[in-house]
Amino acid sequence: MRKIASIALVGALALSAAACGNNDDKASSKTNAADSKKPVAQIDNLTGKMTEVTLDSAFVAGLQSLKLTPAPVGNAKISAQGVASFPITGGSATYYKPGTVDPYVQGLIHHDGSGLSLTGGGIKVELTNFDVDPGKSMLFGDVSANGTSVVQNAPLFFLDGSTLQPLRTEGSDAILEGTQVKLTKAAADLLNMTYKTTAVKEFALVGVAKITLAVPAK
Repeated sequence: MRKIASIALVGALALSAAACGNNDDKASSKTNAADSKKPVAQIDNLTGKMTEVTLDSAFVAGLQSLKLTPAPVGNAKISAQGVASFPITGGSATYYKPGTVDPYVQGLIHHDGSGLSLTGGGIKVELTNFDVDPGKSMLFGDVSANGTSVVQNAPLFFLDGSTLQPLRTEGSDAILEGTQVKLTKAAADLLNMTYKTTAVKEFALVGVAKITLAVPAK
């Protein structure tokens, strides 16, 4: 199972590539070999819609024990049910037949102008401008503390798609959910250093993700 962005993009791209045909045509092995390296589908401009993460109760309880308060930044939202949502603002993706190219989904999904903050002990850390890299199973983002930039494009979250549910569609949207979002060592170390603790661990489960992609009309 590929990662959250990889699999979500596969679903979206598969919908937009429905007219590509099947493998029933007989052709030479040479032609087939050449064709296997070509993209099945390509989206040059992703138009949304949303990446959502249902925050894990243990993660939230851990933040509370450290007296850290999570909050949305910019265009993000956190619902009363503990679902953090981040609008997809752009990006691109190319999808190849699995097994012909590695990684078979390439590109980036941007979430500019939104993020998540943690406040405690007089320090407010903001994690913003998320970029999902499907080939690396990673979410990157910018980090600031009390308004001062700490690092940009840092690896913040692992994206584990082993628990992903089957693709479903709603209208022209492709929806996949169930992927686990986990802290990287870089993010855990940064939080531990900032808040003077050792309680934040690598691979800590942050929550379960749902991604909704708008499939461009042909």
